[in-house]
Amino acid sequence: MDQEDSHQSPPSQPPCLGQVLVVRPSPVFAVHEQYISNKFQILKAYESPLPTHDFLQANAQSIEVVLCSGVSPITADVLHDLPALQLVVSSTTGVNHIDTAECRRRGIRVTNVGDVFSDDVADGAVGLLIDVMRRITAGDRFVLRGGRWPTTLEHPLGFKVSRFFFILIVIAI
Repeated sequence: MDQEDSHQSPPSQPPCLGQVLVVRPSPVFAVHEQYISNKFQILKAYESPLPTHDFLQANAQSIEVVLCSGVSPITADVLHDLPALQLVVSSTTGVNHIDTAECRRRGIRVTNVGDVFSDDVADGAVGLLIDVMRRITAGDRFVLRGGRWPTTLEHPLGFKVSRFFFILIVIAI
């Protein structure tokens, strides 16, 4: 073996992945599971043949992070089963499915996605406003799904969205 070969680094070991508990997968987790799995070792309680309580008891000492959503509430009982827990991450905007008082008492940090969905919710609200004002789905039910267009040519017209905003401005003044 020459001198150059003796100075090479040993083959790199893959980094030890931190464990993240998922009690039940949320839609966000399902979409990003591959990415998350590359960064963390996922403990999937929902795939275990054990009841959730027993699964948590079996893995309790190693679980420091829980990824949850409204479909998997993090109650005081769940928190009790996880003595090493340090962080609860909600894949939703709310945290009402997490016992935040118990988390605070135990020094467990809680976080969520914040306002990441705000623009999408606002877009959806504007879309619904236009639908209601212009009677788009009502017209669809009348013409296409109800089949009444050939026999009854009367369908109430919608309102202009611009007129709705004009009325709101006048009321606000």
